[in-house]
Amino acid sequence: MSNLRIHPQNSEGHIVRVSPESAGWTYVGFDLWKLKPGMRAVGGEAGRETCLVFISGRGHVSSAREDFGVLGARMSPFEGKPWSVYISGGDSWSVMAETDVTLAVCTAPGQGRIPSRVIGPDGLHQETRGKGTNTRHVTNIIPEWDPAESLLVVEVITPGGCTSSYPPHKHDQDNLPHESLLEETYYHRINPPQGFAFQRVYTDDRSLDEAVTVEDGDVVLVPRGYHPCATTHGYDLYYLNVMAGPKRTWKFHNAPEHAWLLKA
Repeated sequence: MSNLRIHPQNSEGHIVRVSPESAGWTYVGFDLWKLKPGMRAVGGEAGRETCLVFISGRGHVSSAREDFGVLGARMSPFEGKPWSVYISGGDSWSVMAETDVTLAVCTAPGQGRIPSRVIGPDGLHQETRGKGTNTRHVTNIIPEWDPAESLLVVEVITPGGCTSSYPPHKHDQDNLPHESLLEETYYHRINPPQGFAFQRVYTDDRSLDEAVTVEDGDVVLVPRGYHPCATTHGYDLYYLNVMAGPKRTWKFHNAPEHAWLLKA
């Protein structure tokens, strides 16, 4: 198996943990919890901010400073916009499940300069990118124009048979205004769940070049390089992206040999 692909090893509880140390990078952390009603997820770390994303389900959310009440509505990531909570850097948090819950925990460096807040579905910006077999539907959870210290969080649904994160692009050079350095995780879901998709992660010199078969629930690490996805006919692909780097902006570089697709 590719060392960029992480497949959950348990069916409930804390089922995925990606830390900067385990990934061999500096900024992004990603955890996934699957909770039955009455189960609790907890977290919080000094020097790191958090975005909690209800992939599915409903639960009671609180932090060290605030009670946010019961949040969450959709029962599948393919059913509308998510409820999310931004947790200020260094604050602890807790989620008690009221239904079955799949909870994504996105973290990056943060010193507590931005207050915690609920990010409700009604205020989320959505857009459709591409056309034809390169169509995808984007929901911005924490885009660069909304407050955070490091985090950028977005979810994407790619219809069956389409490509996404395509034409291939990268953001692995701290070379603004042309390109920003951002580590990234992809959390993938497939509908129906028995399907599969593909993701390639590669650099210009091919010192990194891996093609990964993605199944429902897999996480793919993108430490550097281009990272396009393709889903198979009949199976829609959802993914949640978490990005962070030394500067909080998304400036990407398209693979020059494929840039003609943007004008086609």
